[in-house]
Amino acid sequence: MYKINEIFYSLQGEGFWTGTPMVFLRFSGCNLKCPFCDTDHSGYKEMTADEIVAEVSKVGGECGRVCVTGGEPSLQLDKGLVDALNGAGFKVHIETNGTRVLPEGIDWVTVSPKVDVEGLKGDGTVVLEKADEVKVVYLGADVEKWAGFPAKWHFLQPCSCRNTAETVNYIQAHPLWRLSLQTHKYLDIR
Repeated sequence: MYKINEIFYSLQGEGFWTGTPMVFLRFSGCNLKCPFCDTDHSGYKEMTADEIVAEVSKVGGECGRVCVTGGEPSLQLDKGLVDALNGAGFKVHIETNGTRVLPEGIDWVTVSPKVDVEGLKGDGTVVLEKADEVKVVYLGADVEKWAGFPAKWHFLQPCSCRNTAETVNYIQAHPLWRLSLQTHKYLDIR
């Protein structure tokens, strides 16, 4: 059984896949508990892999992509669920803090490290050695150690749209980075 916070269909609002139709499979629970987290982890529904695949297929129709997120999805995501989602025709994306090894079969990995977050509750040490993209929530700290992280894309994202100008200025001074906005918040969609 998996603790599922919610499953819904929307557009990806962040990073490389911004604007792409995607089903979001949000797990409940996290090992870090960032002070700026916008997910309520107190509620969840226990579901089997078959129930999850059925719901993802129902809400996503012909979408073909599912973003596994949380909280921290690597606390619960296993190869059996990844295989079930792939078997149902879904490309599996994951948004993870990178603190745990991932099961095989994931098609797109986004690492969003939280190691320098003030007030972090938990060990944010990243154990993953590569990803498709790195997406750092910019809080004004030095992020250049993540510029060398093995990934095709490196994104900085303002924290809850509060420090956009500061983030833009940093990117202009450090052009390896690209801007990721939480466009779903600007568009008032989930």
